[in-house]
Amino acid sequence: MSRLTLISHHLCPYVQRAAIALLEKGVPFERINIDLADKPDWFLKISPLGKVPLLRIHEDDGREEVLFESSVICEYLEETQAGAALHPTDALTRARHRGWMEFGSSVLSDLWGYEMAQDAAQLEAKHKALVAKFATIEGALSEGPYFAGANFSLVDAVFGPIFRYFDLFDTLGDSPIFDGLERVNRWRKALSERASVRGAVGKDYPQRLMEFLEKHDSILLRMPAAA
Repeated sequence: MSRLTLISHHLCPYVQRAAIALLEKGVPFERINIDLADKPDWFLKISPLGKVPLLRIHEDDGREEVLFESSVICEYLEETQAGAALHPTDALTRARHRGWMEFGSSVLSDLWGYEMAQDAAQLEAKHKALVAKFATIEGALSEGPYFAGANFSLVDAVFGPIFRYFDLFDTLGDSPIFDGLERVNRWRKALSERASVRGAVGKDYPQRLMEFLEKHDSILLRMPAAA
């Protein structure tokens, strides 16, 4: 049986997707966190884009393969590992799920701008973009508890790390991005309680995220504190 190593970063939401998939599949794996501000030479030699996650696959015969890009890693795990299916069996539904996974990546792009905003205008622009995107998602959700109903999927693995940001953001100020979105709020709660989503980060994740915001002087830290 191949041994798997996930090359990781403490905060990266894309890494969390792969970690969630591994945990859902019940696959043993080693996790190595690196400093993206000081990338080790060994990492740069095996990462074509210089990004995480990477999945190192150690074969029994001594060969090693390296996969990059979270969507590729998740698809590989789905195709090669036993355990609960994380993709629908129907081709059209599976394609639709892949589309919403890409939509999740666009949400992360807006989230990056939101947490890195230096002034009120930037923050408001990204706030509006996030409100619009989650309103779109509201119309795509089933009755839950997960994206497509009772079964956890790779779409859920994408959005669990997204919602995790707001566990901290909600304590920093009033940002009613999810107001009136009953299905989104129900989905967020279900994902926050999922063992694989919780286990995809360390217990120090909130502290590390706060330190990241402080380092980049995010305007979120200058918002009126939430009651």
